[in-house]
Amino acid sequence: MKKAIKNLRKIFWNANGVKKPVVLLVVLAASLYGQAQPWSLKQCIDTAQVHNKNLQMGRNNMLLGEEKMHEAQAYLIPKVTIGADYKYYFELPYQLMPMTTFNPTAPEGEFKEAQFGVPHNINATIQFVMPLYNPQVYGAIQTTKIAAELSELQYKKSEEQVYFEISNLYYNAQILKHQQAFIDSNLTNTKLLLENLQLLYNQQIIKKSDVTKVELQKEQLLTQRNRVTNSYNQVVNALKFSMGIPFNQNIAIEPQIENLSIPDYQNLETVDMQLASTQNRLIGSELSTLKHSRLPSVSILGNYSQVGFGYTDASNDFLKFFPVSFTGVQISYPLFNGTVTSRKINQKKIEFQNSELQVALVNEQNSMLSENAKQQRFVTQQTIKNTLEQINLATTVYEQMLLQQKQGTVSLTEVLLADNALREAQQSYLSAIVEYLKADLELKKLTGNISLRN
Repeated sequence: MKKAIKNLRKIFWNANGVKKPVVLLVVLAASLYGQAQPWSLKQCIDTAQVHNKNLQMGRNNMLLGEEKMHEAQAYLIPKVTIGADYKYYFELPYQLMPMTTFNPTAPEGEFKEAQFGVPHNINATIQFVMPLYNPQVYGAIQTTKIAAELSELQYKKSEEQVYFEISNLYYNAQILKHQQAFIDSNLTNTKLLLENLQLLYNQQIIKKSDVTKVELQKEQLLTQRNRVTNSYNQVVNALKFSMGIPFNQNIAIEPQIENLSIPDYQNLETVDMQLASTQNRLIGSELSTLKHSRLPSVSILGNYSQVGFGYTDASNDFLKFFPVSFTGVQISYPLFNGTVTSRKINQKKIEFQNSELQVALVNEQNSMLSENAKQQRFVTQQTIKNTLEQINLATTVYEQMLLQQKQGTVSLTEVLLADNALREAQQSYLSAIVEYLKADLELKKLTGNISLRN
């Protein structure tokens, strides 16, 4: 126990000269990890950045956003189409012709049906269209640019989530390892106490029930250690899953818990705030595009065709082609579409108002949560210092109880009570570390200082 306490009481100094307790269980690291090389938190995060499936999908989504932006820009490139068709008329179309066409003396208002054309009709066309001005295309380009920025921010958000998940799992694994250290130390003490009691019982100085109580405590500690070991294995498997590595790969966790100081994080714009602002810009761009859709669009077009007519009956069979070509300017103006555009604009205006409210809400919420996280981190760090001292005092009391119990001045019950007090102090210490690390991670996120790139 004294050796474990000495390791627990090692003190490191930060740049500001403030003491920060750092748990170092080097002996346990050598015995529990074997020959496995410990992975640092940074190594786990770096591995996740390459192999995590969610981050891989996020990178694909960023590429997808860029492709959509290039697609919108491609609508400004001239379009060239080639078309051809062939028609064979079993019955040639009829047309009504004025009778005066055939007989100038025929009365007005009388018509004669006539068939025109030949059975074989072939048409081959090349058409060129280039948009000069199209407000919807320009609006779509601007919107897809903002959407691409949004995809990048969503990827950064995924990075933050992975950072959070891996950090929490890593810290939980470290805490479980230290919990194992406490249990092993308590188990060693319990075994020594049991040996002493067994000797006293053999000398008929104490009752059998006293030995049984300590045996029960030993079994409880063994059961607790098995539970902790199982929990540790589950956490490590979850850590491997988040990192994107196979479950059969053997990894070990650094035993040293760091970051127990109180660093001052610079207030940066958080990803949530950037997402809300970019979403607001996206809705504003969509609203602008809807308004500009009422403007006319202008295009240059050109057409060149070859029209073929054919006849296959004997004595006068032929196939002749005649060119048709033109160029011009096409203007399209949406005069009235049943108030559909107006309704869409009104809907988008409401979305835009909600988006502005969301930006303000995220800002206010972030300020409130940041203040709470700062207070929580400060309180938990004080708790860490206090509980570390409590462990030291509880250890001293326990050792004194053991000595007095050997001398017969205190009962076994008092020794067990001292042992329970020590265990409670150990658990409070570990719980305080967990709360501190959670608050520190939350503050990193709320101040915009959390990223896989850090």
